[in-house]
Amino acid sequence: MVQIIFHRAKCIGCNGCVEVDPNRWRVSKKDGRCNLVEGKEKKGIYRALVHEDEYSRLEQVVANCPVKIIQIESV
Repeated sequence: MVQIIFHRAKCIGCNGCVEVDPNRWRVSKKDGRCNLVEGKEKKGIYRALVHEDEYSRLEQVVANCPVKIIQIESV
């Protein structure tokens, strides 16, 4: 499994994550920031456990984020 860690409050809404992986990321119509699909929030940090087959795509998402607020780690 892979854990995605996303600091949404720091998101600038550049859409870089959505461009790489539109099935995992969405842009909020309310505030323009991105949302992690199936992410669970705790103290402003969103986390989601996903299957290993998403790892290479998630590496691209991390590289595409200009503010470096997305992290991935194997669990």
